[in-house]
Amino acid sequence: MAVPGQKTPSNMEELLEGLWKQNPVFVMVLGMCPVLAVSVSAVNALSMGLATTFVLVGSTLLVSLLRNVIPKEVRIATYILIIATFVTVVDYLIQAISLAVYDALGAFIQLIVVNCIILGRAEAHASKNPPLRTVLNAVGMGAGFTIALCILAGVREIVATGRWFDIQVMPKGFVPWLALQMPVGAFITLGLILGLINVMTARKEA
Repeated sequence: MAVPGQKTPSNMEELLEGLWKQNPVFVMVLGMCPVLAVSVSAVNALSMGLATTFVLVGSTLLVSLLRNVIPKEVRIATYILIIATFVTVVDYLIQAISLAVYDALGAFIQLIVVNCIILGRAEAHASKNPPLRTVLNAVGMGAGFTIALCILAGVREIVATGRWFDIQVMPKGFVPWLALQMPVGAFITLGLILGLINVMTARKEA
């Protein structure tokens, strides 16, 4: 997003912003509820990431198109209504595609409505930028969210089961650490990844 007094980001910068510099999970630490809950397996993480990206792109595009029409006094309520519409669409799509994935994700699909990543991008970016820049930013943010989810889920699934996307990746003698499949495992894994990123960032700045 353009900041007064600063150079307007290029389209490529808008796209890449969410992948690393403003990654919604590893940098901004947003949407922690679904991140911690569904990252038990890579399949669940990928499904939630794609669902969130679909809602993010669709809702922010519509907000951008209607940004000069929506009254400021009811903008938040309007954003939530738009987001809820896309969540309903993706909810039925997942049911139609895979009931197993739908059951695994549970209520977290419906809770995309109140995901602060989506509402935040609608308010902070989509409502102030044209459609193309909005879509590029949303795709980058959605991709960053999906990648972060898959990294977290990948570590947990491999260490806890020796498998990744239901494919055996560890040798037969591997002893799984089942604790990572428990809720505490999500916090431990996320904490270690955030710590590693902070160390890498500090070294780069130094």
